Amino acid sequence: MRFHTRKWVKPEDLNPNQTLFGGKLLAWIDEEAALYTIIQMDNSRIVTKYISEINFMSSARQGDIVEIGIEVIKFGRTSLTMRCEVRNKMTRETILTVDNIIMVNLGPDGKPAPHGKTEVEFVKDRLKG
Repeated sequence: MRFHTRKWVKPEDLNPNQTLFGGKLLAWIDEEAALYTIIQMDNSRIVTKYISEINFMSSARQGDIVEIGIEVIKFGRTSLTMRCEVRNKMTRETILTVDNIIMVNLGPDGKPAPHGKTEVEFVKDRLKG
């Protein structure tokens, strides 16, 4: 799994227990999955279709740095399915895992559109062309 993004836990990210608010972390994950999919599909028209069960395993506190990892599981005709792991860089513990996140590629009409992709592409490889 590649960990593409790091986030610094700030006071505004905390819940009343003074740990990272789960809703804030889920927003970060949704944004990371969307950005990853936009880059893979080379299309900014992407929507979240499904996020499976979320397993919170530990937390983070103010000042901690968390890393968000995304791994592609499957390319569908109009979708991309990924799994996610978030870990605390300071404690080296896994904060949460998500087994399935499905993002859908949309056409100009706002409806699901085939993307024609079958494997992960890296931007550096596209530039060699």
